[in-house]
Amino acid sequence: MDDFTRAVEAAVFASSEPIGVEEIAAYAGEGDVAAALAELAERYTGHGVELVERGGRWHFQTAPDLAHILRRTREEPRRLSRAATETLAIIVYHEPVSRAEIEAIRGVQISKGTLDVLMEAGWVKTAGRREVPGRPLLYATTPDFLTHFGLSSRKDLPGIDDLKAAGLLDPLDEAMLAELDQLQLENGEDED
Repeated sequence: MDDFTRAVEAAVFASSEPIGVEEIAAYAGEGDVAAALAELAERYTGHGVELVERGGRWHFQTAPDLAHILRRTREEPRRLSRAATETLAIIVYHEPVSRAEIEAIRGVQISKGTLDVLMEAGWVKTAGRREVPGRPLLYATTPDFLTHFGLSSRKDLPGIDDLKAAGLLDPLDEAMLAELDQLQLENGEDED
């Protein structure tokens, strides 16, 4: 392993948070950061820790098959209410999205607490304001959302065909999705 790759390894290891390529380059100096990361990821494959990329940011994590032995206390999985789960799904698939748009898609008002829970979890953040009268806040997912759910990017989310194939959509859901697509077309929004 050359000195530059070692410097990249040290920068990622020393970072308390997942770190982007630009930040790594600032620490490691000149060189091909992407190639060094690829080499390190390959080198750590199968070890007790692995180098992984989530949302364009890199970090070391315990190998998934060994994580259970390092837990001293059992973590209770975060249970989201149905409203929070639906709200998170709407934000994930339609970001950036305003509260009014979330309510239009769900068909009911959401409480401020629902968005607060998602923001406290670190999965949702404010993403500016829409340039329309009233300038409503927009909501989007965070890199922590991708990390928590083990996604490299939002492109890894299942699509409509995947959800249908898994039997997770019923005819009512499909009718709602068709309505949502129509709403997006009327608003002039492109799908990601």
